[in-house]
Amino acid sequence: MPVIAPLDTDSFVVFAAFLGDVAAFALGDGTVRFVGGSESITPVYQDGLLAAISGGDGKSLITGGMDGKVYRVTAEGAAELIAEKPRKWIDKLAVGPQNAVAYASGRTAWVRLKDGSEKEIQLPRAVGGLAFAPKGMRLVTSRYDGVTMHWITASGDAQELFWKGAHGDVCYSPDGKYLITAMQENALHGWRLSDAQDMRMTGYPAKTKSMSWSAKGKYLATSGAQAAILWPFTGKNGPMGQQPLQLGARGDSMVSQVCCHPKEDMLCVGYEDGMILAVRFEDNAEVLLRRPGGGPVSAMAWDKAGTRLAFGTEEGQAGIISIEG
Repeated sequence: MPVIAPLDTDSFVVFAAFLGDVAAFALGDGTVRFVGGSESITPVYQDGLLAAISGGDGKSLITGGMDGKVYRVTAEGAAELIAEKPRKWIDKLAVGPQNAVAYASGRTAWVRLKDGSEKEIQLPRAVGGLAFAPKGMRLVTSRYDGVTMHWITASGDAQELFWKGAHGDVCYSPDGKYLITAMQENALHGWRLSDAQDMRMTGYPAKTKSMSWSAKGKYLATSGAQAAILWPFTGKNGPMGQQPLQLGARGDSMVSQVCCHPKEDMLCVGYEDGMILAVRFEDNAEVLLRRPGGGPVSAMAWDKAGTRLAFGTEEGQAGIISIEG
């Protein structure tokens, strides 16, 4: 049976991750909370934390705040200032190869390279999302009416892909063959990068705010409906002409977060009423991990072994669910 070690943070849980054996919770009040051998709190921002992502090295978080500062926060509680843009809100982040970090505010994106140098990218529209390609130093920025792919350390013109509407969060497929954006109009849009073929994924009753690729990259799990919607990427046309899986369907609450298992074909589904289910792809078998309460689930993350799940809610409830042992 799952065992929950609860944690009351009293603040919106923006992001959760495991840094080795230590669970880290980035909170809207500007602190990062660590739960491992002992519990500790690292103050990072006075005015509030807007975004956080895993640092790419498995040992740190990258955070952005209302004061225009970007920090690398380690499991030991050290907060290293790596960039500062006064009077900017840093609410878009991405990590790339060779410790590259991208961050954006308004119509400008920056990339900080391993040697500390920085490249600035000016865009005609506000940045909706950032993502690095799985291989190579290539950054994609989403925007109104499409995306732009930029070479960071090599020569070459930026590549534009167009589709009408506002594009927000963006991600590459793990094999680098597809690019997917979450749109303002309750839909996903994608491109097959080999020939820029458009892919349209519609039917959502709400905006998609959470996306997670399955362990082998065969499915993209998404929020935005009363079930987790998993689009198949097993053929040469991606999800086109294929029906998505619908897992963890409920009639009384919308899915707010999805988090695929790091090794198996299963995922955790977090709902707006605070419930969390583990669901297997093959047969839709469900295991209740957390009962409703404490506001919408806002963050989830598996540890590397896939035996512990860190979670947090908008109302500041958090914890670690042990699946085995």
